[in-house]
Amino acid sequence: MFGFRTADEVSLSMNLRFKHERATQAAAWLLQRRGGRMSYMKLLKLMYLADRQALLAFGRPITYDRYVSMTHGPVLSQTYDLMVAEESPDEPPSYWRSLISGPENYEVSLRVANPPHDQLSPAQERVLDDVFREYGTLTRWQIVALVHTLPEWRDPHGSSIPISLRELLAAGGIEEGDAEE
Repeated sequence: MFGFRTADEVSLSMNLRFKHERATQAAAWLLQRRGGRMSYMKLLKLMYLADRQALLAFGRPITYDRYVSMTHGPVLSQTYDLMVAEESPDEPPSYWRSLISGPENYEVSLRVANPPHDQLSPAQERVLDDVFREYGTLTRWQIVALVHTLPEWRDPHGSSIPISLRELLAAGGIEEGDAEE
């Protein structure tokens, strides 16, 4: 469905920092398609799959997050931190918390009926929709089983292991020589 880009094209786009507003809006986009509430583990996996698909298709991910293997599969590290962070009641809520609740009973939910999506391009919205259409009906444990089959995931035995871009590109079918570059 999507064409692959060369490692050179990918490396040019990877010098940018984590896009926390875009990550928040991507999470809100997926939550909205699910009716506003979802297991945060499932949301993390859907976001990983979308970021991975965007990287392999367009040479740039949606969030520019760091990828790590954790016990239940690959995770967007900084997005996970946003999701589970406890915020001080004395401070204004973060952008994430202004749109998405903290985890309660392992679920998160939208705090607004119509979340903004101005940080998402139409192509990124299509990737999020494609991922949701393909995997959104799976349970959190079915998605965990699915992401455990991805070639870049390695069992961290209770810890976490970084997933390099080279590993992800090679796992996505980019030739080893191109991925090495």
